[in-house]
Amino acid sequence: MKKYLEVNKNINRGYRKLDVWIEAVELNGFVKTELNEIKTISYKVKADIEASIFSVGSNIAEGYCRRSLKEYINFINVALGSLGENYSQIFSLLISGDIDEKWFDEYDKLHYSLENKMIRFNKANIEKLNSSGEWNDDYKIRELLENYDMEQKSMDA
Repeated sequence: MKKYLEVNKNINRGYRKLDVWIEAVELNGFVKTELNEIKTISYKVKADIEASIFSVGSNIAEGYCRRSLKEYINFINVALGSLGENYSQIFSLLISGDIDEKWFDEYDKLHYSLENKMIRFNKANIEKLNSSGEWNDDYKIRELLENYDMEQKSMDA
């Protein structure tokens, strides 16, 4: 995965450096691999589980790209909700005997690590919002000025 993250960098793809995003993507792969092996659960249940775990990394990325700290915090909360939903789904599979305890224990360890990092990450973002008020998104102006040879006065109009 690392080789893909080292190319085609820009400020909008900054989320790719976040541990929470990387762990979310890895947990998605871990869950999807196991689900492909299970033949005893319905397509609908598999689809719901895949959707909830896929949503975690997607919401981290989307919130980051919104360039608004308030929206970012909201998207991290949505991602945490999806993470909780996924835990409930996987736990239900454990209770029903569709997955074994060994796999669940590994999943729980990965899930717990990600969940705690996301909680700390969101707390830090909330503190940042409370102290500074908003995300600094002036990159838009710099990017326009530098790459499109625009003058500052045309930006002020």
